[in-house]
Amino acid sequence: MFESFMSAVAALNTNVLWGVPMVVLMLGTGVFLLVVTRGAVFTRFNVVMRYTTKTLFQRQDPSEAGEGTISPFQAVCTALAATLGTGNIVGVALAVATGGPGSIFWLWLSALAGMVIKFCEVTLSVAYRTRNERGEIVGGPMYYISRGLGVGWLAALFAVFGFLASFGIGASVQANSLAGSVNATFGVPLPVIGIVVALLAGLVLIGGITRIAQITERLVPLAAVFYLLGAAAVLVVNAAEIPAAIAQIFRDAFTGTAATGGFLGATVMYACRVGMSRGVFTHEAGMGSAPIAHASADTDHPARQGLWGTFEVFFDSIVMCTVTGLVILTSGLWHADPMMSEGAMSSAAFGQSIPGGQYVVTVGLMLFAFATLIAWYYYGEKCVEYLFRRASRACRVARRVYQVAYVAMVFAGCVTNLDMVWEFADCFNGLMAIPNLIALIALSPVIRRLAADFFRDPDRRRPRDTDYSGWLVFRDK
Repeated sequence: MFESFMSAVAALNTNVLWGVPMVVLMLGTGVFLLVVTRGAVFTRFNVVMRYTTKTLFQRQDPSEAGEGTISPFQAVCTALAATLGTGNIVGVALAVATGGPGSIFWLWLSALAGMVIKFCEVTLSVAYRTRNERGEIVGGPMYYISRGLGVGWLAALFAVFGFLASFGIGASVQANSLAGSVNATFGVPLPVIGIVVALLAGLVLIGGITRIAQITERLVPLAAVFYLLGAAAVLVVNAAEIPAAIAQIFRDAFTGTAATGGFLGATVMYACRVGMSRGVFTHEAGMGSAPIAHASADTDHPARQGLWGTFEVFFDSIVMCTVTGLVILTSGLWHADPMMSEGAMSSAAFGQSIPGGQYVVTVGLMLFAFATLIAWYYYGEKCVEYLFRRASRACRVARRVYQVAYVAMVFAGCVTNLDMVWEFADCFNGLMAIPNLIALIALSPVIRRLAADFFRDPDRRRPRDTDYSGWLVFRDK
């Protein structure tokens, strides 16, 4: 019975959610929004980098502050915490192992569309944000769907999918990868790892978005720098193999991968499907998850925070995933051992090139995975809160129940079969994307006006009390 159910989920993922329909919908939405915004995130990419990277080294200018709960940098760190993690290490290895080197090309294409999509969804999330019964700034697709489109049932559907997805992509997948890596490297029993991680997560989660943001703004840069330094060392050692690896990525993207050793080979369509699904899993553009964190940011203009969405996808997929992909391809391990797991493949690729390289993957997974699971808790909590927002007492109870259930799933994830977890994660990722992409297309006139206003003079600082509601469409009267 259960095997039949899992087969049905796998078929849904393969044929619908991550088959041709989703590829067309995702790329089509990206191209459509590219036209709507007049390609601003690419033609004005210097503006994107100037107003994001400078914040990495400077304290926030008070004139840029708005009414949000956390700083723009804390918001992007929280969003990056949810994206940087298993997808960048295990997910890329899975893509290469099953879809071949060509899947990296399709991951890049997914990222280019994702840079546009995430700019738009973050911009809308800030524009349509509101306050909850505790006075906190909240937003996300469920709010711009309900407030902007007036389609309450579609907003609730997104919230249900987001709530369920948090147990898969957030709690289970991250805990599973973290525990598996620590167990393989240090031999610590899985139940012990589960107890420790669940307790640490619980201590962070009770502090809400403020504590989550404080943790992620320290954890994410530390983990990223540590991992990139280790990967750079590997690529220096394997520098002679890099040109061939890049050539293979482009060649196999359009020809498929021939069977080599234990590798079964991949068709172009399969490489495309795997690359697209892994790409969305890691950068999450189109899913509507990251805008939930960005909605809480202090900013003077919705589109200025949208720049952080573009940077987030660029750093996550173009930089981090590419580095991981090149490490794996230059190692030659991706087709050498058909029985090697994806996590073990990443560790071995690092370990064979530099002494102790396997510890780079283990420590990187530990830091990234923990950051991801606490960030996804916030997404899930906001979805639960939206569903029960009209009954304050029920909302408080639901939040507490969700918190306990989430921590329990973190522990359970440590001893769950990874293949089963990935199938569920892919399923709910795809289901979240559908209502969100529909809303982005329907609200494109709002996106166009906000983007045009901002890029007309991106250096101008808007007053704290600037009201953009006259430009928005409110249909939740």
